[in-house]
Amino acid sequence: MALPFSNTVDRTLERLRSAFVDTARGAREAVGAPLRPDLPDDDMPRLRSRIDACLAGKGGDTARRARAAALGQAYLSLSAAGRKKFLLTLAHEYGLTRESAQEAVERWRASKEPPRALRRALEPPAVRLLREFVGVPQGVKFVVDLRAELLAMGKTDAAARALSEDLRPLLGDWFDVGFLDLVTIDWKAPAALLEKLVAYEAVHAIRSWRDLKNRLDSDRRCFAFFHPRMPDEPLIFVEVALVDGMAGNIQRLLDAKAETSDPEDANTAIFYSISNCQQGLAGISFGNFLIKRVAEHLARELPNIKDFATLSPIPGLRHHIDGRLKAEGDSALTPAEIASLVPVTNEAAGAAAVRTLLDRPSWWEVPAINKALRPILSRMAARFLTATDGRGRALDRVAHFHLGNGAVVERLNWLADTSANGLRQSYAMMVNYRYKLGDVDANHAAYEAGKVVASREVRALARAS
Repeated sequence: MALPFSNTVDRTLERLRSAFVDTARGAREAVGAPLRPDLPDDDMPRLRSRIDACLAGKGGDTARRARAAALGQAYLSLSAAGRKKFLLTLAHEYGLTRESAQEAVERWRASKEPPRALRRALEPPAVRLLREFVGVPQGVKFVVDLRAELLAMGKTDAAARALSEDLRPLLGDWFDVGFLDLVTIDWKAPAALLEKLVAYEAVHAIRSWRDLKNRLDSDRRCFAFFHPRMPDEPLIFVEVALVDGMAGNIQRLLDAKAETSDPEDANTAIFYSISNCQQGLAGISFGNFLIKRVAEHLARELPNIKDFATLSPIPGLRHHIDGRLKAEGDSALTPAEIASLVPVTNEAAGAAAVRTLLDRPSWWEVPAINKALRPILSRMAARFLTATDGRGRALDRVAHFHLGNGAVVERLNWLADTSANGLRQSYAMMVNYRYKLGDVDANHAAYEAGKVVASREVRALARAS
């Protein structure tokens, strides 16, 4: 069953436009004729004039907010090409160059102004401009979405990339976790919010209303962080299954046909999906706080829950395994592993045999191949998950997230996700990261010192030879 979620972004933009129209009415006399959608060159002087008027900050709060709203309304009326020109103008002409920063420091040194004056002098004019939107209805969402566009442009434009980074501290202040509300989402939530869960789900796609209802059933929980200035927009959400024991297979966990269990009988909370919803907040971390808040909430709500763990993907694993087999050849395998492959295939030997078997469609459904590959791929996966790079960080980005939050690499799960995505990411393997609340701080400190904390089972698997 198809889900009608294609209009979510359009409705968000319309809310932004409506909010800015109402707030901008007092500034219409000052801004003149509207800018044309593609922002042709002869419109650029008027755009700069509007930006300069906002930066000048004349009048009281009401006047400043009206000018900001008028500018925001003008931006939203532009075409994609016009918005790009607008943002490039901000980034290139209203950023902070090295020369202007040096001049500001010299002026401050020659003055008797306090240190806070220097901090303000070093704030890029573009950031100071966008700061005005905090007081405009829907203005916070506007800045978040604007930064999302800057991040995309920053892949090819250094000034846009620099401005997106300059905005990160501002958004970090606005979205401090102390300002966020933890909300439980269930099947009775507004339809518009349920649509957004489907649109923003980034780990395991929600394929139908039945699938969504299953994820919000009585033995499931969904929690999200919201900001008071963006009450209709989740920032990040986590999906939780209440189960008996450590879950090790995502297809079974998400089976909509499975019988609903009594949450009072569960002893384990499995965090199986965490999705960031706002691209413009990239680089601002909420996930660590969300998991800890949810674990504390569940511990109070359901005292029978004793264990908190994830069932997580291993996004970089297949690339890592393929790279090792190609670069190292037979030296990537132990002698026993090379010998174990002989009865399975006559087409190749050693690392070449592994690659040949993995290229076979549905290889995991052939018992002999499954048996031969499991110890090889599991050992390589365990080593991947317990290794660190030159900076002492885990090689896998999901591992880095959970280990940095104080989790333990608890268990590797063979054939845990045989979907096309699971095979593409990790040859169907997944991992449980366990959060033992009393050890979280110590585990975090160990990881900060470059040590991956893992269970004895995972450590033994990584040492296998």
